[in-house]
Amino acid sequence: MSASPLTDLDRLCVHTITTKSWDIETAAKKYSAAGVKGITVWRDTYAGRDIAATGQMLRDHDLSIVSTCRGGFFPGATAAERQTAIDDNRRAIAEAHELGSPLIVLVCGAVPGQPLTESRKQITDGIAAVLDDCAASGVKLGIEPLHPMYADSRSAVNTLGQANDMCEQLASPYVGVAADVYHLWWDPDLQQEIARCGKIGALFSFHVCDWRSPTIDLLNDRGLMGEGVINIREIRGWVEAAGFTGFNEVEVFSDRLWAQDQDEYLAKIIQAYRDYT
Repeated sequence: MSASPLTDLDRLCVHTITTKSWDIETAAKKYSAAGVKGITVWRDTYAGRDIAATGQMLRDHDLSIVSTCRGGFFPGATAAERQTAIDDNRRAIAEAHELGSPLIVLVCGAVPGQPLTESRKQITDGIAAVLDDCAASGVKLGIEPLHPMYADSRSAVNTLGQANDMCEQLASPYVGVAADVYHLWWDPDLQQEIARCGKIGALFSFHVCDWRSPTIDLLNDRGLMGEGVINIREIRGWVEAAGFTGFNEVEVFSDRLWAQDQDEYLAKIIQAYRDYT
């Protein structure tokens, strides 16, 4: 079941990484002028800035702060490395609270050569260690399953089923899932796991872009919606059937698109959002 075409931009969110050459002020001005309603803020964009003032600036441009990227990377070969990761996630939670962001997206991490089961345990333990910080601040955590091609070092959580399992194990209202079609489109269990995610109240965010064929770079060759092989509108239909009513977040890593005129690129994002999301 595909979703109905989108007729407005009320649920369009753009990640700052999508137009990464723009600083946060430029992104806010350009997104707002184009009718974009939401922004997901990558932590590097406010480094060295007054975080609270940055959040207010975004709201002054009538942008909803949808989430912050990123936290995670909990696994480590030593206890000291794992503690460093926990400390960084506590900082990320504090930053998100100061910014006015309700959610941090977690790229969960992995240790090359370490069994994935051990990395997943360390991820679960790491999230559990920061839940008091979440409760104190009201900031939620969205586990983002990454495509299996990243299982060696970027994330040991590679399916929505694994993320749902973690959410059920942690059983916290502050832990849910950030579902990205780029990472999940291939999974034969995706529709039923999206329904499960909705049933347990864990579907926190929804990211869109496209998988180009062929893909020439494993990190920086994503496509705009409609440039690849993902039936994004069908997956959006599953997400909405599961009860999701939040923003559709455009997150694109692309050397090809970053090299284009970014004003023209933003116009293409909006057209692709209307035509293929």
